[in-house]
Amino acid sequence: MRRTPARRTLGLGLGLSALLLSSTWGGAAALAPAADADSARQFSPGLVTALQRDLGLTADQARERLADERRAVEVGKKAERAAGSAYAGSWFDADSGRLTVAVTAPRHADAVREAGADVRVVEHSAARLDAAKKRLDELSAPAGVASWHVDPRANSVRVDVVADRRDDAAVRAFLDRARAAGPVEVGTVAEAPATFAAGTVGGDPYYTGNVRCSIGFSVHGGFVTAGHCGSPGAAVRGWDGSHIGTFQGSSFPGNDYAWVSVGSGWWTVPVVLGWGTVPDRLVRGSAEAPVGASICRSGSTTHWHCGTLLAKNETVNYSGGATVHQLTKTSVCAEGGDSGGSFISGDQAQGVTSGGWGNCSSGGETWYQPVNEILGRYGLTLHTA
Repeated sequence: MRRTPARRTLGLGLGLSALLLSSTWGGAAALAPAADADSARQFSPGLVTALQRDLGLTADQARERLADERRAVEVGKKAERAAGSAYAGSWFDADSGRLTVAVTAPRHADAVREAGADVRVVEHSAARLDAAKKRLDELSAPAGVASWHVDPRANSVRVDVVADRRDDAAVRAFLDRARAAGPVEVGTVAEAPATFAAGTVGGDPYYTGNVRCSIGFSVHGGFVTAGHCGSPGAAVRGWDGSHIGTFQGSSFPGNDYAWVSVGSGWWTVPVVLGWGTVPDRLVRGSAEAPVGASICRSGSTTHWHCGTLLAKNETVNYSGGATVHQLTKTSVCAEGGDSGGSFISGDQAQGVTSGGWGNCSSGGETWYQPVNEILGRYGLTLHTA
């Protein structure tokens, strides 16, 4: 369905009418109260509805889960400090509504519990697993290897290979080298991941050359998006073909992030487009959600979809040989043209869409580049409400 010009402007987070609408829709709507009764951080009914649709929850279950996830973010910070060098990762359990923290030394368990987390005693510390993954990052991966990341629940480095390529000689050789680097487990995926850029299609948030991508988050002076969408100096056009700005920084492969400066009568607002599925979302910060938390994505092709955060700091070997590090893996679907779009948890910015496999008809998985890394890399400040 074709959007009106007013909604297109709001999707870009640029324009006076968009600013006024975002203030009305984001602030005056009847909001569902959070469990901690913090009126400044209530949950929008649209977000609750999206979690009902994509995660199969009731409205009460969705609100309860969002409140649990919010608490888990704060508990995670305290628990990691309490665990010290024995810290071995953490994850959120949706059934219990609690965060579990792994430790290598039982003597730290009581301090972690006092911080509010459940505890699991494991063999390998997060530092050791991160070091093992770093050794894998230095290897050259064949096309049949999809990705690898530290899995705190399994207390190992998980390497995912494309199911019908697992017996390839090059894949077996890579797995042998991976096992020599540290504790490794092997899984399979149905398809090789690919980035989500697309050829020019009318009525979408921005274009560079003949590529269409999606805006991620507004920053003061511009917006962040995916690096594979454009190179430094590339001009960016809006949905109406007018000049928005220019890519000021871009990195791909290795990373997949970029930022675009905004000018020519365009300006930024802290809004993520809900595409009529949910009310447009105000962005209030960038606190990092834990593994296991619910997460939603906004993109110019498939619009608004939600799922679960599956893994962090994953190295992805995209088809065509482009390897990208430090991505976050989700169960959210995406398609061509969604690249660069927003991943958000509640009202907290999480990252920009990089790539994935599958689609929004049959399902799939999608990775994003964490937004805090992009902000730090370029010295940017997130535009928040």
